[in-house]
Amino acid sequence: MFDTIAQEIPLQRIDFYGRELWIKRLDLVHPYISGNKFYKLKYNFLAAQAQGYQHVLTFGGAYSNHIAATAFAAQLFGWKSTTIIRGEELAQRPLNSTLALAHEMGMQFQFVSREMYRQKSSPEFLQDLQHEYPDAYILPEGGTNALAIQGCQEILSADDLHQFDLICCAVGTGGTLTGLIEASHPHQQILGFSALKGDFLTQDVKQLTMKRNWQITDEFCCGGYAKTTPELLTFIRAFEDQYQIPLEQVYTGKMLWGLSKMLQRNELNHKKRILVIHTGGLQGRRIAPA
Repeated sequence: MFDTIAQEIPLQRIDFYGRELWIKRLDLVHPYISGNKFYKLKYNFLAAQAQGYQHVLTFGGAYSNHIAATAFAAQLFGWKSTTIIRGEELAQRPLNSTLALAHEMGMQFQFVSREMYRQKSSPEFLQDLQHEYPDAYILPEGGTNALAIQGCQEILSADDLHQFDLICCAVGTGGTLTGLIEASHPHQQILGFSALKGDFLTQDVKQLTMKRNWQITDEFCCGGYAKTTPELLTFIRAFEDQYQIPLEQVYTGKMLWGLSKMLQRNELNHKKRILVIHTGGLQGRRIAPA
C-alpha cells in the first residue's frame, strides 16, 4: 500500500552560498505521511499487518512529526492508533496543530509525566504497556528500529549513490541517518545535523552501524530540541523567499542554516557535489511572517 500512495520525489537544484546544492524533496512524497516518516513506517506497518495487528501504539513529544504520520498511516490501514505523549500537563491544554491533526485521524492520546516517559525503552515499562494494550503493535519513539532503517535505505537512489560526495540530513533519533549510512558507498560522507544538544546521538548511531563515513554535529541545534533563535528564523524566511521551498524550524531549517554556516566558513570546499535530504515535517512548522 505504501508504494501505491507515494508521489514522485523531485530532486531540486539551487545555488546556495556560491555552491550547487541538490535537495531531495521527501516533503512531497505524501501530504500526511511526509518525508522520512514515510520510509520509517513502511516496513513496520507491513510487518504489523503480516502479524495480524490492527492497532499501533507509539511515543512522542507534542510536536512529533512521527505522531502525525503514524495517525494517518493507521487511518489508511483502517487501524486504531494510540500515542504515549511526553508531558502530563498537556492534557489540560488545547491540542496544538500536530496533535489536533492526529486526533482528527482517530488517534488516542495517553499523557504521562516526563519522568515516566523517560522509562519508555525499559523492558518493565514496555511489558506493562503490552499488558495494557495487548492488541497493539508497539513502535518506538520516532519510529526508529531495524525496520525503519531498512526503509530509510530506500531514500537514496542508485543515481544518488553515484553522483554525490556529501549527503546532509537532519537527525532526531538517528534512524534516518543510519539508513542513509547503510545505503551509502565508501567514497561518500554522511553529515547529520542534530536537532538536539549533546553527543548522545553519535553514540546511538554507533550502535546501529559498523560504517564510519559519517559524523553528527549539534552546533546548530539552537540550544536544544524545538528551540529557535532570531537568526535561524530570519534564515528560514529568507530561504523560502528565495527558493520557494518550505522549511520548518525543528529539523530541516536548522540543517540548511548550519550548512550555510559551514559553506561560509569554507569547511566543505573539498566536497564537490552535495545532496540535502528534506525530511518533511511541515505540519510542525511555526514560522511567523517577517
